[in-house]
Amino acid sequence: MPERREPLLPLALERVGFVAGGRAILDHVDLELAAGPRTVILGPNGAGKSVLMRICHGLLAPTSGTVRWAHPERPGEPRRQAMVFQRPVMLRRSVLGNLTFALAVAGVPHYERESRAFAALGRVGLGAFAYRPARVLSGGEQQRLALARAWMLEPEVLFLDEPTANLDPGATREIESIVQSIHASGTKIVMVTHNLGQAQRLGDEVLFVERGRIAERAPVERFFRHPATAEADAFLKGELPWH
Repeated sequence: MPERREPLLPLALERVGFVAGGRAILDHVDLELAAGPRTVILGPNGAGKSVLMRICHGLLAPTSGTVRWAHPERPGEPRRQAMVFQRPVMLRRSVLGNLTFALAVAGVPHYERESRAFAALGRVGLGAFAYRPARVLSGGEQQRLALARAWMLEPEVLFLDEPTANLDPGATREIESIVQSIHASGTKIVMVTHNLGQAQRLGDEVLFVERGRIAERAPVERFFRHPATAEADAFLKGELPWH
């Protein structure tokens, strides 16, 4: 991998808005995300959480405002950020093939790809599944593969959009353990979740989004013990839709 001379972070959003179907999904969002703390995005259904994350990642362009990385990625460089979705896309290839294809796209030399892919599978407990078709894996196994695919490219930032939605408790624990390991390796985690317990386990700070705006930003412990806004207090009491 080429040496990273300049950090991608911080990421700054200035007066970002997003309108779709005549409705304002995000409204004048100001936000800076720095390296280090794990950021969890919470809020009621329809608040704009996933749209905010997709704008940060670059999948969506804001309809107003600006999005700026400290040192943006340049064409031809390996991606320094990644995103894993609630339902990951699996290529019609083997488990190993999904990883070696991603490495090829990233410009990793052919002779390095298989060893790096096997190392990634080992980190997520899928080494024995290398030659199995990726699309026959269980939901939890596919999510572990998606995390391996992102992690092996050593992103500076990993965006996670409800990575354990619809998974059973055992699969959820496995995913959470992998996310903790990715963070420990030096990657910034930004995650949307509807699971309040998960937010407390995996987050360092909370962004509470309500009606397209960031209504509150606070350390996790303070947010859950002493929410500063009436909206956040109602959300935690279950008086607002919470997923």
